[in-house]
Amino acid sequence: MTEQRFNRLTSVMDHRQPDLTVILENVFDPHNISAVMRTCDAVGIQDVYILNNRIPPHKRWSNKSSSTASQWLTIHQFTDIEECFKEIRNKYKKVYASHLGDNSADVYKMNFTESVALIFGNETFGVSDEIRKYADGDFIIPQVGIIKSLNISVACAVTLYEAFRQKNEKGHYDKSRLPEADSMKLKEQWGLLQ
Repeated sequence: MTEQRFNRLTSVMDHRQPDLTVILENVFDPHNISAVMRTCDAVGIQDVYILNNRIPPHKRWSNKSSSTASQWLTIHQFTDIEECFKEIRNKYKKVYASHLGDNSADVYKMNFTESVALIFGNETFGVSDEIRKYADGDFIIPQVGIIKSLNISVACAVTLYEAFRQKNEKGHYDKSRLPEADSMKLKEQWGLLQ
């Protein structure tokens, strides 16, 4: 490994945010999943959760959409809702669902500097009522157009970049925040232990 590549991977790892994640519920299109993965990598998310309790688990992602981001992320796939949220609740303090509702919080008024998991639903139905029961609340992205929803990968990108803005302002990207065990695991996976 060249020194330049070593430094690049170390820098990426040092900017990972262990207290921010995304959960994708029954998202059909692998291109949408891959686009979300690309955004997750861009804002420093390491762990991505994919819950497929109504559709078959995905076997592969679209490299065209993700630009191979999936190889740098830790992907957790679940078919069991309880198992998925047990793991989420062990790692994250708050869980919020993207949902167009009267009581949904404005995404720009939420606090993303705390430990948070964000749920995004599938392309047709959004986050199901069944899954929303596991959330601490709902959020929306304000819009003024006729169509009141965004493509899932776009909605995820808008939300994650608001989280990025808030976390950046609070200095979350100024130093490595990964626990030592997670850091060592990534170093091994990425070939940094030589």
